[in-house]
Amino acid sequence: MSYHYILFHKPYNVLCQFSDREGNNAGIQRPTLKDYIDIPDIYAVGRLDLDSEGLLLLTNHGALQHRLSSPKYAHPRTYWVQVERIPDEQALDSLRNGVQIQDYRTRPATVQLLPTEPELPPRDPPVRFRKTVPTAWLEITLTEGKNRQVRRMTASVGFPTLRLVRSGIGNLSLAGLPPGQWRDLTPEEVKSLLKQLRS
Repeated sequence: MSYHYILFHKPYNVLCQFSDREGNNAGIQRPTLKDYIDIPDIYAVGRLDLDSEGLLLLTNHGALQHRLSSPKYAHPRTYWVQVERIPDEQALDSLRNGVQIQDYRTRPATVQLLPTEPELPPRDPPVRFRKTVPTAWLEITLTEGKNRQVRRMTASVGFPTLRLVRSGIGNLSLAGLPPGQWRDLTPEEVKSLLKQLRS
């Protein structure tokens, strides 16, 4: 069996699956991965919410998919997060040390306030924010992936998420990949990924 490994830059408002059986509240079918990727029998490793953007790894290599999706192996994923207002050091430290969201305490995370906005194309549709309220960008690296975790984390310390973009999965990066486009992993990237099956 030949394995496929691809990276996709998921746009905003695209479902992280290949079909939309239910449609939205009005029964209208929403854009899915099938609208962008014409490769049979590959599946996303993990997921991104409808209102999140960024890097998605897809493969037909079941063992690798299981390994990278399992919280047991603490695989790092990095996000660029635009939040409302400017977080202070106390809020950043709370995110780094772990916060309580619902009945769960998050694992320690790597969190930094970015000095400048990351180079990203404008979102379509644009982010709705208040002109009188400043925004900031954080870079957050997690080793777990609870449902809507990043949004719940920033909200818990008083800085709601406005835009969420996954910029990295392990050593894989969003760099050079426009929204709605995908590419095959290089042989070096595949080799690095497969090392994790043996570690």
